[in-house]
Amino acid sequence: MQKLRKAVSEIAYAQNHAKLTHLQLCLIPVLRFASSLYKLALSLRRSLYHSGLFRKHRLPVPVISVGNLTWGGNGKTPMAEFIARFLADSGISPLILTRGYAGGDEAKMLHRHLLGRPVKIGVGAKRAAVAAQYFERYGYVDPSFTSKHSDGLCIEPRVGGHLSSEKIGAVILDDGMQHWSLQRDLEIVMVNGLTLWGNCHLIPRGPLREPLNALRRADVVVLHHADLIGAFYVDRLEFSDHHIFQAKDIEMIRRRLRELEDTFGHKPVVIATEKDYDRDPEIFKHLDPYEVLALCSELKIIPHRECTEDGFKKLLKDELQGTDRN
Repeated sequence: MQKLRKAVSEIAYAQNHAKLTHLQLCLIPVLRFASSLYKLALSLRRSLYHSGLFRKHRLPVPVISVGNLTWGGNGKTPMAEFIARFLADSGISPLILTRGYAGGDEAKMLHRHLLGRPVKIGVGAKRAAVAAQYFERYGYVDPSFTSKHSDGLCIEPRVGGHLSSEKIGAVILDDGMQHWSLQRDLEIVMVNGLTLWGNCHLIPRGPLREPLNALRRADVVVLHHADLIGAFYVDRLEFSDHHIFQAKDIEMIRRRLRELEDTFGHKPVVIATEKDYDRDPEIFKHLDPYEVLALCSELKIIPHRECTEDGFKKLLKDELQGTDRN
């Protein structure tokens, strides 16, 4: 089963079928058929909600949904935790509603990370029912009786620096984008920057839980793993400093680009230093249709012990102010 899951995952994120195994190629027609059934079920479910035959529940407090369009890790739970910390520190006691996959490992992690904060965590597939249980147990903050914080947040009055009540003031819907039975006030969609939409097909042929046009429902889109995006292969051609590019150099670069495109099935991107580009921008136009980017550099001082950027600036300032120009 694990091997089958791996094979399906590789198909979902494959950009070049030439790299797939014979078994994976044989699986594609089956997955295509399964995806068409999934699409039909998705369309039917959506129609039932739009027609009103399936009811959407409105909770008595604001609901923030954190979801995604693809399977796998997209940073939903860390975002739910971030929002919960912010709300708790702002005087709002939030309730996180999570489905509880894999024995509730996410709920356990949230409990541990948010220990000591007025955050409740409800686990269960029927989110509205779980929320109702928590409202009955803890109560909730009626928005018409809450005070307004300077930045617009509704907060409970504080007594001695602590919340005067642990009444629930907001709900965070973890993995909530496809949970249509609850109305939400803010829809946040997480996107994995490393994998994006894969092959752009619906599951199980692809990683999409909904068609890409569902992204229009989002109020906020967050790119997860943005700091890890980069090329998966880097080829390097070295020239001497301040090199003047000639036609033969451009032809050599073009030849190498065609080799890389044949090998990986994607158009490679050319990255030149800003100095090289400024020396002769016109010559790089001969690399068309390949994209050429100029790498700009900027000095960044990394703090180490007492050595900081502010300290370095102070040193420069002191030296300038103390310099005798006579």
